[in-house]
Amino acid sequence: MSLPLDGLSAIVTGAGRGLGRAEALELARLGAAVVVNDYGQPGRDGSGEASAAPAEQVAEEIRAAGGRAVAHLGDVSGHEEARALVELAVETYGQLDILVNNAGILRDRMIFSMTEDEWDSVVRVHLKGHFNTTHFAAAHWRSRSKASGGPVYGRIVNTSSEAFLAGSAGQPNYAAAKGGIVGLTTSTALALAKYGVTANVICPRARTRMTEDVFAGFQEPQDGRLDALAPEHVSPLVGYLASPAAAKVNGQLLVVHGGMVAIVERPRVAAKFDSSKETFSFDELDELISPYYEDRPPNETFAAAEVLGLKRG
Repeated sequence: MSLPLDGLSAIVTGAGRGLGRAEALELARLGAAVVVNDYGQPGRDGSGEASAAPAEQVAEEIRAAGGRAVAHLGDVSGHEEARALVELAVETYGQLDILVNNAGILRDRMIFSMTEDEWDSVVRVHLKGHFNTTHFAAAHWRSRSKASGGPVYGRIVNTSSEAFLAGSAGQPNYAAAKGGIVGLTTSTALALAKYGVTANVICPRARTRMTEDVFAGFQEPQDGRLDALAPEHVSPLVGYLASPAAAKVNGQLLVVHGGMVAIVERPRVAAKFDSSKETFSFDELDELISPYYEDRPPNETFAAAEVLGLKRG
């Protein structure tokens, strides 16, 4: 019996732990040959010595289950390291078919306290890291398409966050990078569609090393049920988006967690005001816009506890 991803090869970045690990295992379970990328630093802020151990452990887990996998120690925020990662997939498996971008770090700080390095490092790993791998994968697919004279198989699944959608006061660098990833994804989707490549972005919620503080107050089930915040709730969607079944899904943003997938539309116009003259005056703007906000909550971000339906411990 054939599997959905039989004969396809995939790269998963940040796959040594957490979400990336679950995604790499799921792609392999669905039949893909996987390049497991991770820089292997022990600190979630990107601190500590790089280590091949996390990526190799996941690759070995895939091989032990009968799949194909190789490990790659590399920092995807480095342009040439991203090139080497894509080249490894092509050299090992003949071509690259699927790219899942998941690598990231956290350096949280309020905007008035954040240093330039804390800003630059998070934007570099998340946003530039996504760009780097996407750039080389896109060039690979474009070259193959030109050589064949038609579309090829290509799937990109990028990782954003609800920190971009709803705001996150102590994560201006992270929220900005994740918002940039959405823009990168929609641009990529438009640019590569003619080559047969799709690009989509997910906003996952999962209990991982990166989110241990965010979800520290949410109880894990004690009756053996799967944690609503387990990464295994996210990985099936990644497997689907990477598959031929999702050929018509392109340029989409999906929120996923705990057995729920929500497709998010592009922003809608909530209200529209027209000037009564050639252009607005200050007084006219005040008369039109200020009443609109008088009866609205000062901060319309949603509460994670309400949406998740979880109780804090």
